[in-house]
Amino acid sequence: MKELMIVLMLAGLAAAATTSYTTKYDNINLDEILNNERLYRKYFECLKGAGKCTPDGKELKELLPDALETDCSKCSEKQKAGSEKVLRFLLEKKPDDYAELEKIYDPQGTYKKKYQEEFEKQGFKL
Repeated sequence: MKELMIVLMLAGLAAAATTSYTTKYDNINLDEILNNERLYRKYFECLKGAGKCTPDGKELKELLPDALETDCSKCSEKQKAGSEKVLRFLLEKKPDDYAELEKIYDPQGTYKKKYQEEFEKQGFKL
């Protein structure tokens, strides 16, 4: 699930390139999104398929499966750091939302099993 969060709130890893995702949205203020319930809900509902998506949210939603599958190998270091921030936020403050996204993007628990040990080393409690 780390890979899910790597892309989750980066607010638009725009188009998937062959070797890396765009860094066009790397300067988005994640704290502003995470700490503003209205903004947070818009991205969350987009990812759930239950609301309209902004252009960056739509691309984020489209890239999420690829990022999960490839261990976010196309992510920049800044995107990986941002995803860890988002993962901690979700696990600590929005565990029910995390669980909903996990059901959508990892229904078989494949990624959770794959990265369980790594999560524990980083202090994430799933």
